[in-house]
Amino acid sequence: MHVHQIYTNSHLRNFTYLLDDGEGSIYCVDPYTDTLVLNYLDQLNGKLKAVINTHEHGDHIGGNTGLKKATNCEIWAHENAEGKIDSIDRYLKGNELIKLGDTYQLKVLDTPGHTFAHLCLMLMKGYSPEAIFTGDTLFNAGVGNCHNGGNPEILFETIHHQFQNLSDEVLVYPGHDYLENNLRFTIDREPSNLTAAELLATENKQCDATFLITNMELERDINTFLRLDNEEIKNKLSSDELNKKQVFLKLRELRNKW
Repeated sequence: MHVHQIYTNSHLRNFTYLLDDGEGSIYCVDPYTDTLVLNYLDQLNGKLKAVINTHEHGDHIGGNTGLKKATNCEIWAHENAEGKIDSIDRYLKGNELIKLGDTYQLKVLDTPGHTFAHLCLMLMKGYSPEAIFTGDTLFNAGVGNCHNGGNPEILFETIHHQFQNLSDEVLVYPGHDYLENNLRFTIDREPSNLTAAELLATENKQCDATFLITNMELERDINTFLRLDNEEIKNKLSSDELNKKQVFLKLRELRNKW
Protein backbone atom coordinates (compact mmCIF):
# COMPACT_ATOMS: atom_id res chain seq x y z
CA MET A 1 0.00 0.00 0.00
CA HIS A 2 1.36 3.38 -0.97
CA VAL A 3 -0.08 6.58 0.48
CA HIS A 4 0.43 9.69 -1.66
CA GLN A 5 0.03 12.88 0.37
CA ILE A 6 -0.76 15.77 -1.97
CA TYR A 7 -0.41 19.31 -0.67
CA THR A 8 -2.94 21.44 -2.54
CA ASN A 9 -1.30 24.86 -2.13
CA SER A 10 -4.73 26.18 -1.20
CA HIS A 11 -5.25 29.10 1.16
CA LEU A 12 -6.68 26.59 3.65
CA ARG A 13 -3.57 24.40 3.36
CA ASN A 14 -5.54 21.27 2.46
CA PHE A 15 -4.15 17.81 1.92
CA THR A 16 -5.63 15.33 -0.54
CA TYR A 17 -4.62 11.66 -0.34
CA LEU A 18 -4.35 8.87 -2.89
CA LEU A 19 -4.20 5.28 -1.65
CA ASP A 20 -2.69 2.92 -4.20
CA ASP A 21 -3.29 -0.73 -3.30
CA GLY A 22 -0.61 -1.92 -5.74
CA GLU A 23 -3.13 -4.13 -7.47
CA GLY A 24 -4.60 -1.61 -9.90
CA SER A 25 -7.08 0.24 -7.68
CA ILE A 26 -6.65 3.74 -6.29
CA TYR A 27 -8.79 5.51 -3.70
CA CYS A 28 -8.87 9.27 -3.18
CA VAL A 29 -9.55 10.86 0.20
CA ASP A 30 -10.90 14.43 0.18
CA PRO A 31 -10.16 15.76 -3.34
CA TYR A 32 -9.70 19.53 -3.16
CA THR A 33 -9.92 19.79 -6.97
CA ASP A 34 -10.37 17.26 -9.75
CA THR A 35 -7.54 18.72 -11.84
CA LEU A 36 -4.96 18.21 -9.11
CA VAL A 37 -5.96 14.58 -8.62
CA LEU A 38 -6.20 13.80 -12.34
CA ASN A 39 -2.71 15.19 -12.93
CA TYR A 40 -1.37 12.97 -10.15
CA LEU A 41 -3.27 9.93 -11.41
CA ASP A 42 -1.46 10.28 -14.74
CA GLN A 43 1.73 9.36 -12.91
CA LEU A 44 0.28 6.21 -11.34
CA ASN A 45 -0.50 2.80 -12.75
CA GLY A 46 -4.07 2.21 -11.68
CA LYS A 47 -7.69 3.23 -11.90
CA LEU A 48 -9.49 5.50 -9.47
CA LYS A 49 -12.11 3.26 -7.90
CA ALA A 50 -13.64 5.61 -5.35
CA VAL A 51 -13.50 9.02 -3.76
CA ILE A 52 -14.01 8.96 0.02
CA ASN A 53 -15.06 12.21 1.68
CA THR A 54 -14.32 12.58 5.38
CA HIS A 55 -17.08 15.20 5.60
CA GLU A 56 -19.22 17.59 3.62
CA HIS A 57 -17.28 20.87 3.63
CA GLY A 58 -16.51 22.28 0.20
CA ASP A 59 -12.72 22.11 0.47
CA HIS A 60 -12.96 18.34 1.01
CA ILE A 61 -15.39 17.54 -1.81
CA GLY A 62 -14.39 20.06 -4.49
CA GLY A 63 -13.08 17.40 -6.87
CA ASN A 64 -15.97 14.96 -6.55
CA THR A 65 -18.00 15.88 -9.63
CA GLY A 66 -15.06 16.24 -12.00
CA LEU A 67 -13.43 13.00 -10.87
CA LYS A 68 -16.65 11.04 -11.23
CA LYS A 69 -17.17 12.42 -14.72
CA ALA A 70 -13.57 11.79 -15.80
CA THR A 71 -13.01 8.36 -14.28
CA ASN A 72 -16.48 6.93 -13.54
CA CYS A 73 -15.39 6.41 -9.93
CA GLU A 74 -17.84 6.13 -7.07
CA ILE A 75 -18.37 8.66 -4.28
CA TRP A 76 -18.43 7.31 -0.71
CA ALA A 77 -19.29 9.31 2.39
CA HIS A 78 -20.79 9.14 5.88
CA GLU A 79 -24.39 7.98 6.07
CA ASN A 80 -25.27 11.37 7.63
CA ALA A 81 -23.98 13.14 4.51
CA GLU A 82 -27.13 12.35 2.56
CA GLY A 83 -28.38 15.63 1.12
CA LYS A 84 -25.08 17.34 2.00
CA ILE A 85 -22.85 15.77 -0.66
CA ASP A 86 -24.10 15.23 -4.21
CA SER A 87 -24.16 11.90 -6.03
CA ILE A 88 -23.09 9.61 -3.19
CA ASP A 89 -22.92 5.98 -4.35
CA ARG A 90 -22.16 4.34 -1.02
CA TYR A 91 -23.04 5.46 2.49
CA LEU A 92 -20.49 4.41 5.10
CA LYS A 93 -21.17 3.46 8.71
CA GLY A 94 -18.95 3.31 11.75
CA ASN A 95 -16.87 0.09 12.04
CA GLU A 96 -17.49 -0.80 8.40
CA LEU A 97 -14.49 -2.45 6.71
CA ILE A 98 -13.40 -1.59 3.17
CA LYS A 99 -11.09 -4.10 1.47
CA LEU A 100 -8.09 -2.62 -0.32
CA GLY A 101 -6.60 -5.48 -2.28
CA ASP A 102 -5.60 -8.71 -0.57
CA THR A 103 -3.62 -7.26 2.34
CA TYR A 104 -5.03 -3.93 3.48
CA GLN A 105 -8.37 -2.58 4.55
CA LEU A 106 -9.89 0.64 5.81
CA LYS A 107 -11.95 0.74 8.96
CA VAL A 108 -14.55 3.50 8.98
CA LEU A 109 -14.70 5.47 12.22
CA ASP A 110 -17.78 7.52 13.05
CA THR A 111 -16.16 10.73 14.35
CA PRO A 112 -18.68 13.51 14.99
CA GLY A 113 -17.68 16.88 16.38
CA HIS A 114 -16.31 18.98 13.53
CA THR A 115 -19.57 18.06 11.80
CA PHE A 116 -22.09 15.28 12.40
CA ALA A 117 -21.35 13.71 9.03
CA HIS A 118 -17.65 13.24 9.69
CA LEU A 119 -15.77 9.98 9.37
CA CYS A 120 -12.13 9.06 9.75
CA LEU A 121 -10.41 6.13 8.08
CA MET A 122 -8.08 3.69 9.82
CA LEU A 123 -5.67 2.01 7.41
CA MET A 124 -4.98 -1.52 8.59
CA LYS A 125 -2.71 -4.28 7.36
CA GLY A 126 -4.99 -7.17 8.11
CA TYR A 127 -6.35 -6.09 11.48
CA SER A 128 -3.24 -4.18 12.57
CA PRO A 129 -3.67 -0.35 12.44
CA GLU A 130 -0.92 1.47 10.55
CA ALA A 131 -2.30 4.95 9.85
CA ILE A 132 -5.37 7.12 10.23
CA PHE A 133 -6.83 9.71 7.86
CA THR A 134 -8.33 12.25 10.21
CA GLY A 135 -9.97 14.88 8.01
CA ASP A 136 -10.79 17.87 10.20
CA THR A 137 -11.08 15.93 13.47
CA LEU A 138 -7.44 15.62 14.56
CA PHE A 139 -4.66 17.77 13.14
CA ASN A 140 -0.93 17.62 13.77
CA ALA A 141 -0.68 19.20 17.25
CA GLY A 142 -4.34 20.23 17.24
CA VAL A 143 -7.98 19.37 16.64
CA GLY A 144 -10.70 20.72 14.37
CA ASN A 145 -13.00 23.63 15.05
CA CYS A 146 -16.75 23.35 15.40
CA HIS A 147 -17.86 26.54 13.62
CA ASN A 148 -19.74 25.00 10.69
CA GLY A 149 -22.14 22.35 11.88
CA GLY A 150 -20.23 20.89 14.81
CA ASN A 151 -20.21 20.70 18.59
CA PRO A 152 -17.10 20.94 20.81
CA GLU A 153 -18.54 18.70 23.53
CA ILE A 154 -19.10 15.95 20.98
CA LEU A 155 -15.65 16.56 19.53
CA PHE A 156 -14.18 15.98 22.99
CA GLU A 157 -15.95 12.63 23.23
CA THR A 158 -14.62 11.62 19.81
CA ILE A 159 -11.04 12.62 20.59
CA HIS A 160 -11.10 11.17 24.09
CA HIS A 161 -12.63 7.81 23.22
CA GLN A 162 -11.34 7.17 19.69
CA PHE A 163 -7.95 8.86 19.44
CA GLN A 164 -6.42 9.23 22.87
CA ASN A 165 -5.44 5.58 23.20
CA LEU A 166 -4.47 4.72 19.63
CA SER A 167 -1.23 2.79 19.36
CA ASP A 168 1.95 4.87 19.37
CA GLU A 169 3.05 3.78 15.90
CA VAL A 170 -0.18 4.79 14.09
CA LEU A 171 0.67 7.50 11.53
CA VAL A 172 -1.51 10.61 11.35
CA TYR A 173 -2.65 11.98 7.98
CA PRO A 174 -4.72 15.15 8.61
CA GLY A 175 -6.88 17.15 6.24
CA HIS A 176 -4.80 20.34 6.59
CA ASP A 177 -1.29 21.47 7.43
CA TYR A 178 -1.73 23.61 10.53
CA LEU A 179 1.31 22.26 12.33
CA GLU A 180 3.25 25.50 12.82
CA ASN A 181 0.36 27.49 14.30
CA ASN A 182 -0.74 24.54 16.41
CA LEU A 183 2.76 24.16 17.84
CA ARG A 184 2.77 27.83 18.75
CA PHE A 185 -0.51 27.31 20.59
CA THR A 186 0.93 24.30 22.42
CA ILE A 187 3.95 26.30 23.53
CA ASP A 188 1.75 29.20 24.64
CA ARG A 189 -0.29 26.85 26.81
CA GLU A 190 2.70 24.77 27.95
CA PRO A 191 5.94 26.80 27.73
CA SER A 192 8.02 23.95 29.17
CA ASN A 193 7.14 21.60 26.29
CA LEU A 194 10.61 21.16 24.79
CA THR A 195 9.46 18.61 22.22
CA ALA A 196 7.03 21.13 20.71
CA ALA A 197 9.64 23.90 20.83
CA GLU A 198 12.29 21.78 19.12
CA LEU A 199 9.82 20.65 16.48
CA LEU A 200 8.74 24.23 15.80
CA ALA A 201 12.37 25.25 15.30
CA THR A 202 12.77 22.44 12.78
CA GLU A 203 9.47 23.24 11.08
CA ASN A 204 10.52 26.85 10.52
CA LYS A 205 13.48 25.66 8.44
CA GLN A 206 11.36 23.55 6.10
CA CYS A 207 9.50 24.56 2.97
CA ASP A 208 6.01 23.63 1.84
CA ALA A 209 7.43 20.78 -0.23
CA THR A 210 8.25 18.83 2.94
CA PHE A 211 5.70 17.84 5.55
CA LEU A 212 6.22 15.98 8.77
CA ILE A 213 4.23 12.77 9.15
CA THR A 214 3.59 12.42 12.87
CA ASN A 215 2.45 9.36 14.77
CA MET A 216 0.27 9.09 17.85
CA GLU A 217 3.25 8.80 20.16
CA LEU A 218 4.49 12.21 19.01
CA GLU A 219 0.99 13.67 19.03
CA ARG A 220 0.61 12.77 22.69
CA ASP A 221 3.77 14.83 23.32
CA ILE A 222 2.91 17.92 21.26
CA ASN A 223 -0.88 18.05 20.94
CA THR A 224 -2.40 20.14 23.74
CA PHE A 225 -5.78 18.49 23.22
CA LEU A 226 -4.26 15.10 24.07
CA ARG A 227 -2.53 16.46 27.19
CA LEU A 228 -5.57 17.30 29.29
CA ASP A 229 -4.02 16.03 32.54
CA ASN A 230 -0.94 18.23 32.22
CA GLU A 231 -0.70 20.44 35.29
CA GLU A 232 0.97 23.34 33.49
CA ILE A 233 -1.85 23.46 30.94
CA LYS A 234 -4.52 23.23 33.62
CA ASN A 235 -2.93 25.86 35.84
CA LYS A 236 -2.86 28.37 33.00
CA LEU A 237 -6.57 27.86 32.39
CA SER A 238 -7.99 28.28 35.88
CA SER A 239 -7.24 27.95 39.56
CA ASP A 240 -10.29 25.71 39.87
CA GLU A 241 -10.12 21.95 39.52
CA LEU A 242 -11.07 21.08 35.96
CA ASN A 243 -11.96 17.70 34.52
CA LYS A 244 -10.69 16.61 31.11
CA LYS A 245 -13.78 17.74 29.26
CA GLN A 246 -13.66 21.20 30.82
CA VAL A 247 -9.97 21.55 29.96
CA PHE A 248 -10.67 20.50 26.37
CA LEU A 249 -13.53 22.97 25.97
CA LYS A 250 -11.53 25.85 27.39
CA LEU A 251 -8.62 25.02 25.10
CA ARG A 252 -10.91 24.81 22.07
CA GLU A 253 -12.41 28.19 22.92
CA LEU A 254 -8.95 29.73 23.25
CA ARG A 255 -7.78 28.14 20.00
CA ASN A 256 -10.78 29.63 18.19
CA LYS A 257 -9.24 33.08 18.70
CA TRP A 258 -5.60 32.07 18.18
